Amino acid sequence: MTRASQAAAQTPEHRPGAVADDPAVSAADAWKGVAAAAVVVLCWSGFNIVSRFGSTGAFTPFDMAALRYAVSATLALPFFIRDIPVAQYPRYFTLALFGGLGYALFAYSGFALAPSTHAGVFVNGGIPFWTAVLLALTTGLQRSRKIVVSLLLTTAGLVLICAESLFAPLEPGQWLGDVLFLCAAASWAIFGLLVRRWQPGARNAVVGIAGISAVIYLPIYVLWLPKTIQSAGWGDLALQGIYQGIVAALLAAGMYAYATARIGASRASMALALVPAVSAVGAYALLDEPISLLAGVGIVVVSAGAGLGAWAPRRKAAV
Repeated sequence: MTRASQAAAQTPEHRPGAVADDPAVSAADAWKGVAAAAVVVLCWSGFNIVSRFGSTGAFTPFDMAALRYAVSATLALPFFIRDIPVAQYPRYFTLALFGGLGYALFAYSGFALAPSTHAGVFVNGGIPFWTAVLLALTTGLQRSRKIVVSLLLTTAGLVLICAESLFAPLEPGQWLGDVLFLCAAASWAIFGLLVRRWQPGARNAVVGIAGISAVIYLPIYVLWLPKTIQSAGWGDLALQGIYQGIVAALLAAGMYAYATARIGASRASMALALVPAVSAVGAYALLDEPISLLAGVGIVVVSAGAGLGAWAPRRKAAV
């Protein structure tokens, strides 16, 4: 065996059972992965606002999670029962624990205590941060200079976008909301890495999370958890049910799993840093909300950082 082949055998791509997070992909696969990540960005741009509205209005965080999984499981559970072997249930239970229940409960609880702009920093900025940290801890891979620069740029851009809210005097309990947002980010980062390693497929990942989360969570919610859902209007129920149960739980999660499989968890997570920037631009275009100079600079900076981290196609090696 030559030195070159020995070195290749020692890389994560060639170790038995290991999956590289920086896969060698064609330009076509990279475009597919980036397009899927762009769909996630659009879905999550509305998620922060819709979730904050629900968590400070007619719903408890537990109501929000119940709506999310009642709606998504109604659509997904038949496919879960039909397509996923019982022997694989433990693996999907783990995916549901992190990408389903853990992420949703931490995020919804955070929205009840802290503003959605904080979620933009601590969730959307926390996911690529935790992904990089967990990759370093679990695989020993050194992050490239490009990824480090991308993380620094996205973090700086997010802080600039949310500076007015982030550095305002904290209200009571707001710090706990920020901690919960960081926990949500860690849960989603673990989910992304598990999807990358296990390769369940986007559809199976989505139906598995929705089905198992509903089976575990809904009985606990009905029997023991505080709820105010009975006092909510039909409009609020429809908005939260459709957005949380279909857009967030099915579409966004499925597209993220697809993007992770195509371009790796590290690159896919970088795209999520664009969520606050897209939200700010959307609010300006649709609601005529002004964008400050700092926020404008932050949008440019975070876009550069996310683009640098998410887009790096390489040609597949010849077989």
